[in-house]
Amino acid sequence: MAAATRVVGILGGMGPAAGADFVRLFVQACAQQMRARGEPVRDQSFPEHWLAQVPVPDRTGALVSDVSGAHQPLEPMLQALGRLAALGSRAVAIACNTAHAWHANLQERFPQVELLHIARETAQSLAAQGATEVALMATEGTYRVRLYEQALAEAGLGCHVPLADERQTIMRGIFDGVKAGNMPLAGQCFSEVALRLAERHGSVTIIMGCTEVPLGLQGSAAMAGLSLVDPAQVLAAALARRAYGA
Repeated sequence: MAAATRVVGILGGMGPAAGADFVRLFVQACAQQMRARGEPVRDQSFPEHWLAQVPVPDRTGALVSDVSGAHQPLEPMLQALGRLAALGSRAVAIACNTAHAWHANLQERFPQVELLHIARETAQSLAAQGATEVALMATEGTYRVRLYEQALAEAGLGCHVPLADERQTIMRGIFDGVKAGNMPLAGQCFSEVALRLAERHGSVTIIMGCTEVPLGLQGSAAMAGLSLVDPAQVLAAALARRAYGA
């Protein structure tokens, strides 16, 4: 008999392609949960899950802005999280790395929902695998709030970050590449930075700390031999564990 599941939610829309891809990762993780339990993978055994794809103002723009009231991404995220909670979601994953800068505010407003934290889940997963240091590809906003650096340090891992010009290249790949639908440009930008990080720091694991980065690197032959980790995949697996009661 299939195990009972709990309702979970996904806060997406940042951008929509990343939110849609997160659902794919979550469904894969749920199938893995069923197999691990010795259960057949059936439609009826997948948990009830809701995706809220809402327009949210640019997160990095808000974090790097000195203008008063620059935390405008918070309100639409609160509204979307409220809808997910009203639908019965017991745990929620945010399908955007940079949006986790508002994690504490969101969790405080909805204590009845377990709001997973992508950087902490990733750091704990890497530490469990025996990693000691990593390199990080992320948005300028994610670097600004030290989202991953803090979580990695708490897990005992060192973190290497790109140089200033490399960060600009990542941002170009995100905004002019993936978000604009120009995947060849995204792949070019992300591959360039990843290869530079590997050249400087050796065989460290590279965290693709923006949900657009894995989308831009899909199928890239230049990445062969590099150790890459997709935090969205780690987060999807964590959400699947919550859905099946773990």
